[in-house]
Amino acid sequence: MKRGVVVEIVNWKELLYPYEQAMDELLLKFRYLDKECRHLGIYSPIDSVTGRLKKPASILEKAGKKQIPPEEIEEKIEDITGIRILCQFVEDIEKVVGMVRGRKDMTVVEERDYITKTKASGYRSYHMIIRYPLSTALGPKEVLAEIQIRTNAMNFWATAEHSLRYKYSGNIPESLQQRLINCAEAAFHLDQEMSTIRGEITNAQRLNEIKGNLVTNILDNIQNLYFETKLEQMDEINKEFVEIWNKEDIDELKAFNEKLNVLAEVYRV
Repeated sequence: MKRGVVVEIVNWKELLYPYEQAMDELLLKFRYLDKECRHLGIYSPIDSVTGRLKKPASILEKAGKKQIPPEEIEEKIEDITGIRILCQFVEDIEKVVGMVRGRKDMTVVEERDYITKTKASGYRSYHMIIRYPLSTALGPKEVLAEIQIRTNAMNFWATAEHSLRYKYSGNIPESLQQRLINCAEAAFHLDQEMSTIRGEITNAQRLNEIKGNLVTNILDNIQNLYFETKLEQMDEINKEFVEIWNKEDIDELKAFNEKLNVLAEVYRV
């Protein structure tokens, strides 16, 4: 067993820093991709993105279990760093997978579909191992990273299962394991049900987003106009805004926003 040999690695800071850099860059890229979709009014399959860097103890444990010598850690432990992309709907996972495959700034090395081929524990997720090029202070370097793609419901289950697995040192009691499997099926059933009403959900979210953008623009215009127009006129504008806001009529909000845009152009604010 080579578990003791791995401990010889002492410069963890030097080993892990490129992986931390890769995580930060991947987070930025996929968060910006989500932001760009929303800015352009395109549906974004990405709901949220988080990152994770393995701790030395976790790397040592995995290296020991798999009999990986120190010099092979970076090539054989593929998930030292990674990001997790959460989606609202199951069908969004395939879209995110397509996004990753289509990128030119990373290379997909392996894909593991634990959604169509669910693990015995009930675990569902889509994993992609990528090779990611970095420009570091010591020159160019490539690292392996893992991208996990799953729904919010799948992630809720996986987080709970991971906590229980840690508590029981990987040996979850059989009765509890069966309950977890039942919960996994319930979570997947929830995903399927949510997909059936996806249109209603996305339309409602889009309307809320449009309303939020309109109100932000209206309030910005009111604030800017406050110093340029007569106080009486601003009182009328404020009253009109409150009346329209209480009606919750998005068409009236749009018309009021256009009215303020014209007024702002007149006063050049």
